[in-house]
Amino acid sequence: MTAMETNQQTTFKGEDITSEKDGGILKEILKEGHGDEQPLPNDKVYVHYVGTLLDGTKFDSSRDRNQKFDFELGKGSVIKAWDIGVATMRRGEICRLTCKPEYAYGENGSGDKIGPNATLIFEIELFDFVGEDLSEKKDQSIMRRTLTKGEGWAKPNEGATVEVMLKGTHKDQVFDERTVSFTVGEGFLQNIPEGVEHAITKMTKNEHAQLQLKSDATTGVEKFNIPKNTPVQYDVTLLNFEKAKESWSMNDVEKLEQSEILKKRAAELITCFIEYEGLYQ
Repeated sequence: MTAMETNQQTTFKGEDITSEKDGGILKEILKEGHGDEQPLPNDKVYVHYVGTLLDGTKFDSSRDRNQKFDFELGKGSVIKAWDIGVATMRRGEICRLTCKPEYAYGENGSGDKIGPNATLIFEIELFDFVGEDLSEKKDQSIMRRTLTKGEGWAKPNEGATVEVMLKGTHKDQVFDERTVSFTVGEGFLQNIPEGVEHAITKMTKNEHAQLQLKSDATTGVEKFNIPKNTPVQYDVTLLNFEKAKESWSMNDVEKLEQSEILKKRAAELITCFIEYEGLYQ
């Protein structure tokens, strides 16, 4: 960074929003947002932005393209300053972020317009944010908002044993609140809605998520006297899990043993399912 840039940077207004308080991201609110809600990790956010260098040169602008930019927060798909800065915003807010190189493109820069060790300025307007769509059909039948990030990267697989804390609500009324252990793929035996079981396979240990379920993802809530296909909310914390051993990691003897176990379990599940459904017909 040149001496001129250093002198300019000291005149910037804004609050240091870095956890280290190293001055790496200064935020100045240009227009207050509305409401108290802020984006959470994994939320999809929709913004307009204008990026400039310290000398005022504009290097990128979604406004010039007349197309809002969207990304999933906290997944590293944008520069670090954006993941940190946008998380502090509210709907309708416009702010200016002054970003040191270590929170932007670092010593390598980016393309022809952003040189090495460049301090960048972004004016960002946050329009909206929504939870992450976990449904296989991408029909928003399972929407997740991550209230507390989990640990590591490992997630339960089919056949994993999981321990979860659940709270299901419908129209502000709690209908299901418990801590329960079950095998992924057999959740129906514990009255676990399909959408909750699917979402758990996308969670990491100690993650606390809020799930909005609708359509077929709510299958299972009728056991709690909630009409089928009625939208419900579940707060889920994955307390612990033990992954099932993957077939590729088994030797021939283990594969044979696993095959026999699965056959026996399938027969037991069919019997349990018939008895289980009969109770509620």
